[in-house]
Amino acid sequence: MSLRIGVDLGGTKIEVIALNNQGETLARERLPTPQGNYAATVQTIADLVHRIEQRLGTQGTVGIAMPGALSPVTGLIKNANSVCLIGQPLDHDLSAALHRPIKLSNDANCFALSEAVDGAAAGAKVVFGVIIGTGTGGG
Repeated sequence: MSLRIGVDLGGTKIEVIALNNQGETLARERLPTPQGNYAATVQTIADLVHRIEQRLGTQGTVGIAMPGALSPVTGLIKNANSVCLIGQPLDHDLSAALHRPIKLSNDANCFALSEAVDGAAAGAKVVFGVIIGTGTGGG
């Protein structure tokens, strides 16, 4: 079984979902985001991913939707509403914690892409999505 794991890193919660190749949900779990604690945030993500993998009996690929952006110049997080992420090498630290490569992208971009592929905007030529939650963003 091929397993795809998505992580929604938000200002108030971290939610993890596991999907099979057909896009069917196999497992889902969420925990509060540790406030202002970068190391605890990385550990919470790793713990959630490992718990889902243990439950399903297999390891998966991991993609993270997060507030802010990864600077192409420094490789560090910038412009995040969760300020403990700013200036941190989140992709590197999560890769080390999970012992595999991970993909990381802005959460608003992930949301807009998801809607464009198989959501409310499927088939549209142009898609714009706005997130209004703990933070605000557009993709």
